[in-house]
Amino acid sequence: MSASISTPHLRRTLGPVSVLLFGLAFIAPLIVFGTYGVIAQASQNTVALSYVVASIGVIFTALSYGRLVRVFPTAGSAYTYTRKMLNPNIGFMVGWAALLDYFFIPMLIWLLGASYLSLAFPDVPQWVWITGFIVSTSLLNILGIQVANRFNIILMLIQLTIITVFIALCWHYVSAINGPGGLLSVKPFFNADVPFSATMAGAAIAAYSFLGFDALSTLSEETVEPERTIPRAILLVALIGGSLYVGSSYFMYLAHPVGVFENIDGAAFEIAKTIGGDLFFAVVLTGIIIAHFAAGLSFQASVGRLLYALGRDNQLPQKLFGVLNPRYKTPVFNIVLCGAFGFVGFGLTIATATSLVNFGAFLAFTAVNLCALKLTFDRALGDKAGVLRGVLFPLIGAITSGWMLISLDADALILGSCWVVLGLVYLAFRTRLFSTAVPEPAL
Repeated sequence: MSASISTPHLRRTLGPVSVLLFGLAFIAPLIVFGTYGVIAQASQNTVALSYVVASIGVIFTALSYGRLVRVFPTAGSAYTYTRKMLNPNIGFMVGWAALLDYFFIPMLIWLLGASYLSLAFPDVPQWVWITGFIVSTSLLNILGIQVANRFNIILMLIQLTIITVFIALCWHYVSAINGPGGLLSVKPFFNADVPFSATMAGAAIAAYSFLGFDALSTLSEETVEPERTIPRAILLVALIGGSLYVGSSYFMYLAHPVGVFENIDGAAFEIAKTIGGDLFFAVVLTGIIIAHFAAGLSFQASVGRLLYALGRDNQLPQKLFGVLNPRYKTPVFNIVLCGAFGFVGFGLTIATATSLVNFGAFLAFTAVNLCALKLTFDRALGDKAGVLRGVLFPLIGAITSGWMLISLDADALILGSCWVVLGLVYLAFRTRLFSTAVPEPAL
């Protein structure tokens, strides 16, 4: 009895505002500037419409996450929901697929942040910046969620200020050239010459900007009143993020209607220099670097919680993954492992890392929507959501997520499938070729 009492647990210290800001940090609103050129190329310059499509899938998926977190307010997110609602084996596989998303996103964020710092300081090797990101975010996350939270609030306020100034400058620039009437246009959303498949290809990339809204559910065990706070925060993050992305891409199109850039990775910087000169270019560059630091900090915290849930439930070796540091009450091993994994970024391209992230995320999104659909008809757990919220909404979320999954490029589908096969091999080993039940949580 005394041993169980002394066992460290995650502490509920996060309030509604902190959770919301963590969610916004997960999606890193300034990322829209870093990906604009790539999406413009893939969608044939229908970026705003691509973000609308991605927003639809994400918002309906957010509603599904919100319903499930009320029933299961734990740190396991999609893994827990699927294990409880569908099947333990499927739950493990969804958690395994989600690791692609959760593990590779911090690495991708650190890689992107380092590339932008290299743009500002070309004489400094990129590995120095990656190492700096990993060490600093790891230390902050080890010290505890409240320490990370204090840094996160400051970083988020900076990001939102830069986005506001960017849109204001675009507004002024477009008005000066085309008059006030030039601010209203359907061209960012519709072009008769562009097939919808191109827009969907852009939406599959645009959805990357939203990745992380779902990670809020991994903070359930550290949130005050998670059954109320987490669902509201998830939906608000999806709505706010979608509004910021659609609005930003809309005004960027008006300021630069020709979808051709000298460097597609630096498209936003070209626009920033056009509307605000060299000074604003430097401000946007600084803001994007800050955004990636904040996102890396938040995602590493989330990875640690997901691995903790998998370890605590005996899906991964419990003595390694399912324990908390007695002093800091944080999953130190998991945080360090995530940081160490970030060094893999030295040998990966941004395109490859992005592909793996999107595959894991879309698969998890589809599974969560199916879980929400199952919840509607569950007599013991059902939340009486009704036909609209309980059937139609999760179906729209599942179809949109699945559509974006199959819209990924061939490399993403191949690499993602290889990861799934690797998970199946591990599961077969744990269950003696599926002859025994998947290990259940240790109570």
